[in-house]
Amino acid sequence: MEDQQWLTWLGQLQRQAGVVSRQQALDAGFTEKTIEWRLRRGMWQRLHAGAYATFSGKPSREGRLWAAVLHVGSGAVLSHETAAEIHRLTDKQSTRIHVSVPIERRPGQNTRIRGVVIHRSRGLVAEWQPPWHLPRTTVEDTVLDLIGGARTFDDAYGWISAAVGRRLSTPELLGKALAARSRMRWRGWVTAALSDAADGVHSPLERRYVHGVERAHGLPPARRQARRRHGSGHRYLDNLYEPFGLCVEMDGSATHPDEGRWRDTRRDNANLAQGVRTLRYGWPDVTEYRCRTAAEIADVLRRQGWTGTLRRCGPACTAVPPRKKGAGKAEQGAGKAETGGGKEGRRPVYTASRRSGSPVNDA
Repeated sequence: MEDQQWLTWLGQLQRQAGVVSRQQALDAGFTEKTIEWRLRRGMWQRLHAGAYATFSGKPSREGRLWAAVLHVGSGAVLSHETAAEIHRLTDKQSTRIHVSVPIERRPGQNTRIRGVVIHRSRGLVAEWQPPWHLPRTTVEDTVLDLIGGARTFDDAYGWISAAVGRRLSTPELLGKALAARSRMRWRGWVTAALSDAADGVHSPLERRYVHGVERAHGLPPARRQARRRHGSGHRYLDNLYEPFGLCVEMDGSATHPDEGRWRDTRRDNANLAQGVRTLRYGWPDVTEYRCRTAAEIADVLRRQGWTGTLRRCGPACTAVPPRKKGAGKAEQGAGKAETGGGKEGRRPVYTASRRSGSPVNDA
């Protein structure tokens, strides 16, 4: 093996976590016989057909990802949950390795690839990476791919909020990637969701609150992710009704560890010291009991000077008592009795009425 070949080989081993393809080994000067001999002796390991670990120990996570990409071959990039793992959109490892290829390729058509899921994609564009980085889809394409496979709108919005909340992308960049796709599941919903994200709605729980509680019942709009001074730093409040001195915070934790509970208590105390009361709600409060939550917030806002009118979100809404049929006619009849039957002494009687809101489709 010549010096240049040897240096190239060492560079590949370093870049690819000690994993190489069969072709890379041949290009480095190894013969077919030498490769097979090293595999038989246990000096190398076959991770997939044509992809080898050049050591005898346990391959790293990065090494296994390289093996999948090298095995799938030309144009292969990590995508979906695996790309999300690499981009830090999630803190969990994907149970299976997801790889995308151009639509014209069909790897694994005849034989399933163990532990690998193949996605065929139109217009696949890999994020530019230096050669020592694993090839992967862009953050924006990764989010849209995951939305396409999400089971619920809440799961889909979770990927948007992760990308924006972790400052890995912006609603504007996600919108450009969406516009570049000729096919996209839930396109209208995704467009609206990106608008919510741009307004500071940073989690599925917060979006449920905005659509199911605040807007559906006619509450005044809050300021999202409101920045407030706290000691020597700053903190961000989920929903701040600043003119009324009220903050509504979302708590999405199924279980609340002591450390988190005391951190929230300190935040609430700091808010109160600045003249802002805090109300906290979780998933049941903005879904099953959303009408009750709206009524509770409206009561607090009224005591703080809000003069608006709470409206019903639908026929079964319990936030506002339903009007009794014929109530308007009864009021008019009472007015006529008070003013008498004469035309000259008759004065117009005005009755208050509430406008009924429309049901909100959270999709």
